Amino acid sequence: MRETSKNVNMLGMAVAKNPTPCCAPVLHARFGEADANTLANAFKALSDPARLKLLSFIATQPGGEACVCHLTAPVALSQPTVSHHLKLLNEAGLLDREKRGTWVYYRIVPERLEALRAALAVPRATGRAEAAACRPKRRA
Repeated sequence: MRETSKNVNMLGMAVAKNPTPCCAPVLHARFGEADANTLANAFKALSDPARLKLLSFIATQPGGEACVCHLTAPVALSQPTVSHHLKLLNEAGLLDREKRGTWVYYRIVPERLEALRAALAVPRATGRAEAAACRPKRRA
């Protein structure tokens, strides 16, 4: 019997092939408290080196998934600590989990990572004046 968890949508958006962030990208427009909290919570899940290592390890596995039984060695942490990190990544919508018998398998949710990347995308200036406005000012 296969049990798949729900993706928690921390970015407040529907999962799509071409995700669009729930709020304006950080570098394109000002946004309110709710949008700032939404993005901060998603990035908070990525702010730990062990969680980044887990994401990297899972992403590079054949089939893009890994059994929880193989995730303690790559980060040299105890099983309860690894489980805690995986839970946070899953709650942030960055990992999906599937129970197969006694083991749980984790997969990256690429749409979530793309939405976070898009939120930090640097705006592309269309005109020369706009491009100049985006450049840092030189000190005299």
